[in-house]
Amino acid sequence: MAVHGEESRLDSMTRLAFALLAALFLLPAATAAGAGGDHDHDWVRRAVQSGEILPLSAILERVGSEYDGEMVEAELERKRGHPIYEIKMVTRDGRLLKLHYDARDGRKLLVREKHR
Repeated sequence: MAVHGEESRLDSMTRLAFALLAALFLLPAATAAGAGGDHDHDWVRRAVQSGEILPLSAILERVGSEYDGEMVEAELERKRGHPIYEIKMVTRDGRLLKLHYDARDGRKLLVREKHR
């Protein structure tokens, strides 16, 4: 039987592993969906490498530490000239959330519950 602290640590490790795995698969999709071509894809790569924006994995790690559920979609969009990560997730209690994070500093900008 696991001790409560061990369960909590395992949950954190599982969330981090999920976030990193999701980032591996979703970064190309997120950059392409929010971008619009190879030029924007290259911009995203350079922006992450230079530290201008955070990598998707950093945002997913924050989402995993703040919310309990499964991510269903991640996109990098430009809104009013600012890079924004848009994350959609389903919580364990069945709510569909739309989250916006500033790609430059990771600030949470929006939490909206979407009704199905």
